[in-house]
Amino acid sequence: MLILQHLCSLLPRSAMDLILEYADHYVLDGLWAKILPAPGADASWSSAANATAPTALSAWPREYWPRQVASVSAITLIGIHLLYFIFASFSYYTLFNHDMMRHPRFLKNQVRLEIMCSLQSFPGMTVLTLPWFMGEVRGYSKLYNGVDEYGWAYLAFSVVFYLLFTDYFIYWIHRLLHHPIVYKYIHKPHHKWLIPTPFASHAFHPVDGYLQSVPYHAFAFLFPCHRLTYLVLFVAVNFWSIFIHDSDMITGHPLENVINGPAHHTLHHLYFTCNYGQYFTWADRTGGSYKHPDKSFDPLNDVPKELKTE
Repeated sequence: MLILQHLCSLLPRSAMDLILEYADHYVLDGLWAKILPAPGADASWSSAANATAPTALSAWPREYWPRQVASVSAITLIGIHLLYFIFASFSYYTLFNHDMMRHPRFLKNQVRLEIMCSLQSFPGMTVLTLPWFMGEVRGYSKLYNGVDEYGWAYLAFSVVFYLLFTDYFIYWIHRLLHHPIVYKYIHKPHHKWLIPTPFASHAFHPVDGYLQSVPYHAFAFLFPCHRLTYLVLFVAVNFWSIFIHDSDMITGHPLENVINGPAHHTLHHLYFTCNYGQYFTWADRTGGSYKHPDKSFDPLNDVPKELKTE
């Protein structure tokens, strides 16, 4: 019953606020009480009136915005590190063809360089993204909790609309990042990886990573979206970004004319001026930048036969 009451208390919350609520409830209340205890209170756990679980008292209460900024920043940094290493490691060890590392254009110590570039970018991306997450926490987004507010039909529509909306605007942001005025300074670091591994997925300039994430965040402030659905989609698109960086050139599957998969994105890294889309090919087709995957483009063709493991 206590668990049910606690879940009910989260109903009006947004996606990041849901994460922050759980983090406060199970970890951060006690941590903040030890760092900044309330006047006259010790740092031990105590039962507050009408509380469903022990609550630690801090001079900085949950709704105090400097505490929220610090907590959300920490959650974001921890979350992106976990997501990156778990998903990228999974893709690297299960999907990525390690023969690609014998390609003549694969850099020396490239995996380590990709990881170092990513780790250096995470703090900057966190700072730039923080206003969006704080907007969620402070209640300015259009995320909602109950499916009955808009119905199941709208929920299904919002998933498709989210993918189309973000895909289209990421296409144009990505394409603009290839303009000579900005490419050299912002997007070129990501194209250092001509034969990328999954660890290259987040290896870019922090401004580059932030700009390509703006459509995801903006969607929650422009259109109603179910909170948990939005959270799942946000994690899923990050996984997709990792997945399409595995240099895979498997072609001939029935969806390759529709889905912008690893083969399409491999061509983007090799040829630079094609396949800017994130999930679908339609924006590239309408924008005249589509390049269809073909086995003749496979970078594995440039790996000497005697160096391949198969």
